[in-house]
Amino acid sequence: QGFVRTLCLALLLPVVAGLEFSYHHSEQLETFLKEVHQQHPSITALRSIGRSVAGRDLWVLVVGRFPTQHTIGIPEFKYIANMHGDETVGRELLLHLIDFLVTNDQSDPVVTRLINSTRIHIMPSMNPDGFEATTVHDCYYSEGRFNKNGEDLNRNFPDVFNSNNVTIQPETQAVINWIQNETFVLSANLHGGALVASYTFDNGNPATGFLQGYSRSRDDDVFIHLARTYSSNHASMYKGNECGNKPVFPYGITNGYAWYQLKGGMQDYNYIWGQCFEITLELSCCKYPPASQLQAFWNDNKAALIEYIKQVHLGVKGQVLDRHGQPIPNVIVEAKGREHICPYRTNRHGEYYLLLLPGSYVLNATAPGSGSILKTLLVPNSPENFSALKYDFVFPEVSTLARDASCPIKPLYQDFESISAAVKPTLHFLALMTVLYTVFK
Repeated sequence: QGFVRTLCLALLLPVVAGLEFSYHHSEQLETFLKEVHQQHPSITALRSIGRSVAGRDLWVLVVGRFPTQHTIGIPEFKYIANMHGDETVGRELLLHLIDFLVTNDQSDPVVTRLINSTRIHIMPSMNPDGFEATTVHDCYYSEGRFNKNGEDLNRNFPDVFNSNNVTIQPETQAVINWIQNETFVLSANLHGGALVASYTFDNGNPATGFLQGYSRSRDDDVFIHLARTYSSNHASMYKGNECGNKPVFPYGITNGYAWYQLKGGMQDYNYIWGQCFEITLELSCCKYPPASQLQAFWNDNKAALIEYIKQVHLGVKGQVLDRHGQPIPNVIVEAKGREHICPYRTNRHGEYYLLLLPGSYVLNATAPGSGSILKTLLVPNSPENFSALKYDFVFPEVSTLARDASCPIKPLYQDFESISAAVKPTLHFLALMTVLYTVFK
């Protein structure tokens, strides 16, 4: 009997111990993800979306009640970490998030409802080569920031404001393909080196108000809400000044451009070309802190990571159908006053998802050649119910829609770019005349 008790304890020990708070290198990370999928096959799916320059897999684990493929009405969410290889905390937090989700399904009501209502994609490392190249723990910059080709992956995406003359890296292309092949609604990109939630735009021009030091999107209120949701649920991010020598961030959030200008960033790409709202989470003052601090980071971030996923259920969702109930793809569905420079369109299932704060909105569904349908909707605080407000548009008659409804991958604000470029010489001339007038006076 004593032997049986000892054997039972030995078998239970790995489950009780859980995932260690240590840094997991590529082989260990892969082993962990495969074990999770093997132990929880009904709620997980595991795949590599591509390979790094050095040939390492870019692993994504999906958690959801229907993990293997998109289900109509179930929004797609994603977390990406370790885009800069030397910013390591997010990598480990996402492993612990996976562990927390799969082990609390059917016991924790919030986790269970999240898994029931959301398809959650988790990529612990976008830059495994950079992580493996970072051999010394350091709070500041190291060469591991870049991929094996020496490229900064967060400057490597097409840019909506300026031509980004860089060679698209394998890791970047894999993520671009992934974004285009899924219907992502909400995302966050986990970094390190500060403690703040940063939101789009990272770049800008006069059309977005950058002359005032803030590059504003049409959905600025939603982005502020998303950033504050994370910061207010974090143990200390909301204080805004935890890193000492860094700028003070009121409420622990910042507009990306207001902090510093960035061309070719991933969050702007998601918002413009992916129809996905993404924010950047800076989670540690020290880029690569000692492993002994990882449990404290998990405790600080756990509630925020979960609460942020719930925000994928903000706003309105539904389908656009013909009179026979068949879905219509490529229909533009947007809220009036929030039209995007690259219009948000229905996917191949005729679905749309619009993140909107509670309030009254006029939605406009426009099918090319078939006119528009307007509908006024009162949007509730839907994350509380783990489902956005559902509304389907039905078109009585539909003409043949254009096959290719995608926006070109080029600077879509380039007209404003040329205007600002034309203004610059005039401003310089006026400044010179002012100086000369002052001198001669």
